[in-house]
Amino acid sequence: MRSEYDFSKARRARDVPHLAQLQAESKGKDRITIMLDNDVLAAFRSRAQAEGIGYQTLINQALRQAIGSRPVDEEMLRRVLREELAAS
Repeated sequence: MRSEYDFSKARRARDVPHLAQLQAESKGKDRITIMLDNDVLAAFRSRAQAEGIGYQTLINQALRQAIGSRPVDEEMLRRVLREELAAS
């Protein structure tokens, strides 16, 4: 490893197409640092692997459920459409 690096020609993430796209896709989210108990994190990782989703997504879903707010997902949309179609 070098003792010193030259970043004078480095580009910002917004100037690199694939990094700019990643930043645009994450709009509405903030990066944070949070301390969780090891057993809690292990449980989320295990459950996430079993469900085939990311553990951070699962933690976000759990927090959303705890505050009583859910984003519209495919299952919810189908249920609402069925109810509306049945009512008409």
